[in-house]
Amino acid sequence: MVDQLAAQWLPAYGHGVVRAPVLDGLADRGAVFDAAYCASPLCAPSRAALMCGRRASELGVYDNAAELPASVPTLAHHLRAAGYHTCLSGKMHFVGPDQLHGFEQRLTTDVYPATLDWTPDWTRPVADRLPWYHSVEAVLTPGRTAASMQTDYDDEVAFHAVRHVRELARSGRDRPFLLVVSFTNPHDPWEVPPRYWDLYDPDSISLPAVPLMPFEEADPHSRRLRQMSAIDEAGLTDEQILLARHGYYAAISYVDERIGEVLSALRDAGLSENTVIVFTADHGEFLGERGLWYKMSFLEPSARVPLFVSGPGVAPGHRVTAPMSLVDLVPTLCELTGVDSGGVRTDGASLASLLADGPAGEHVPVVCEHHAEGVNAPAAMIRSGRWKLIVCRDDPDQLYDLADDPLELTNLAGDPEHAGAVERLRGELSARLDLRAIEERVLESQRERRLVARALSMGAVAAWDYQPFVDASTQYVRTREDLYHLQRLARLDAR
Repeated sequence: MVDQLAAQWLPAYGHGVVRAPVLDGLADRGAVFDAAYCASPLCAPSRAALMCGRRASELGVYDNAAELPASVPTLAHHLRAAGYHTCLSGKMHFVGPDQLHGFEQRLTTDVYPATLDWTPDWTRPVADRLPWYHSVEAVLTPGRTAASMQTDYDDEVAFHAVRHVRELARSGRDRPFLLVVSFTNPHDPWEVPPRYWDLYDPDSISLPAVPLMPFEEADPHSRRLRQMSAIDEAGLTDEQILLARHGYYAAISYVDERIGEVLSALRDAGLSENTVIVFTADHGEFLGERGLWYKMSFLEPSARVPLFVSGPGVAPGHRVTAPMSLVDLVPTLCELTGVDSGGVRTDGASLASLLADGPAGEHVPVVCEHHAEGVNAPAAMIRSGRWKLIVCRDDPDQLYDLADDPLELTNLAGDPEHAGAVERLRGELSARLDLRAIEERVLESQRERRLVARALSMGAVAAWDYQPFVDASTQYVRTREDLYHLQRLARLDAR
């Protein structure tokens, strides 16, 4: 799993400049989903929904400072209860004191805080920026770097994941495993070592297909996002936009190589043939399209994510065009592994039948929601077939025909000819989300969390951030046993 990667920036989805050979190979060996959507275009809500197979609002994970209850089953719980060893290396943006949520092992700390401090405040104007909001700074400061927080973290994630794979192979146990490897790249800021930066000729990088729209012509939510990040105030030049895109492309190539290290370890350990491999991202990245950056929108660059699935029973090179949601992954992986979910409800539907060649049919409509900064009321999207409807209280509806208008330039919601489509999609959305009830719950949750966060910042502070524990007494040479015997136990021959 990676962070903030839209499907459209990968060669597997038609991008002609980005270099991601590892992901290209993974896509060739498995099924590629052409219309996969995150459950929420923000880190913590999207990841909680993915891990639990339930919508973020059902879980109460509305934003990046909302706690996932420890009693809610995750994919790790389902597989662990069935006998799997479950392990996490990298980011999952769990908030609260439970930093495992069913994982038996966690190999690294998280890159972001586990506190309630990033709680939005819907009682304040959207343009009233809080200090932790995204700003345009990351767009202004990409560069070739010897080291950065993002790459330091992902180097550590890959190192521990590779080592864990080797330990699984050396153990000789028959116990199956779940390993989630979650990188923070290509999330901003785009600060990347020179050898990845230098993969790209600046002349090959193009400006956005849809340039910055006049402020008054943009939809209300896009205007709010521009105000939140002070995009218009920055007055970005073409050169600055191209440089930021260069950094983002380089970050994709960097994380592609880290993914390759993990997949190579799996192959060298002899574990790849009977392992299901899933690749995805928590949400997308605008990268200057329409003048927008980052995420928090239901437009395609923000909400549509890559999804590849390979492994036993999956047809190589298979393309799935039916829209689907990342909440579908829990029921899918439970079916593929033969794990009984024990009657635990999910909001997703298994994709297992779509992974082989043959007619796929239409999947259930996809719902995406956003209840964090950038709005003062719940916002939601539904995708059904070629149609996408976006709604938010006090905003005009947006209806797009993605078959004829993939860049979402023409809002058809006000066209009488499409009134039936709007009514149908609104009905389907209302059957899944009660936006008025969600608004009441969000406001109450924000009030409670702001109070708790303020209290917990005073006096003695107890950190919730995960602290990896390594028992050095069992590593390397620590006993009186034969030195060469210990070295033989640690050896894993190449295949």
